[in-house]
Amino acid sequence: MNVLGIESSCDETAAAVYAADGVRSDVVHSQSIHAEFGGVVPELAARAHVEKVVAVSRAALAQAGLERPDAVAVTAGPGLIGAVLVGLSYAKALAATWDVPLIGVNHLEGHLLSPMIEPDGPTFPYLALVVSGGHTALYVARGLGDYETLGQTVDDAAGEAFDKVARMLGLGYPGGPVVDRLAASGDAEAVAFPRPHPGGLDWSFSGLKTSVRTHLQRAGRASDADVCASFQAAVVDCLVQRVEEAVRRTGVRRVAIAGGVAANSALRDRIAALPIPTTLPARSRCTDNGAMIAHAGRLHLLAGSTDDWTLGARVGWQPGAPPPPRRG
Repeated sequence: MNVLGIESSCDETAAAVYAADGVRSDVVHSQSIHAEFGGVVPELAARAHVEKVVAVSRAALAQAGLERPDAVAVTAGPGLIGAVLVGLSYAKALAATWDVPLIGVNHLEGHLLSPMIEPDGPTFPYLALVVSGGHTALYVARGLGDYETLGQTVDDAAGEAFDKVARMLGLGYPGGPVVDRLAASGDAEAVAFPRPHPGGLDWSFSGLKTSVRTHLQRAGRASDADVCASFQAAVVDCLVQRVEEAVRRTGVRRVAIAGGVAANSALRDRIAALPIPTTLPARSRCTDNGAMIAHAGRLHLLAGSTDDWTLGARVGWQPGAPPPPRRG
């Protein structure tokens, strides 16, 4: 079964084809228009999706050597409502035109199942750390649709903290990659930034962000490279500590990471060094992509799940939870 997956939840317009033998194509258009604003502007994101979703989907089909897929999977939430609706509306039109099944995919579920795409991908059960600009959460995945949220951020997501620190330093947007690059030449022990712990397996990054701002206002502050290295070390310490604690609490001894921050070199090194089996996704599949949506959609289709034309954008939808009721 060849499944076309369409993703438009934020600032990547993406489409991919996933089949029994894996990823057949994977096309991603990242919107650069948001850089001048230092963050994603929802209205601009939605308009950019309108401009690119047709071309990106056609390119994915062409790369896969297909004129039409056997089914269409699409992100139905969570995400920026206008952006989600662009991909969802187009996916409905394609499925209706081709008379093929339609399946709405939870964006976060797409991420937490994406490690299974890798050659060394995990089998259930496993712990999934989904960490990006919009989400930071730790799940135990026991089976398809059977997920428990063990911990999540109570304020900023980790990727959001990277973006804000980069903005303080005048490094541009998105901040994660440039902070990672600068950190490579810095001293991670130069500044003793705090490791906030709000309790349980949750995270808080707003205090860490404030500590960086306070340090930058001091005379004789550390170099940009040292600030980046010290800040990154604090974030990674917080993330890995919760993962290690989750392993002890649950007894689940397989860990996978996903989301944009999963491309961070320090986090990848620390996760890979854990004394248990781990899965690190290809960096190209850390950010939002169509392959993860096609993959998750295909799993649900094989399990007998489809959606009809009443499928709507699902704001606040959590992985494994029933879709929230439609309003109006």
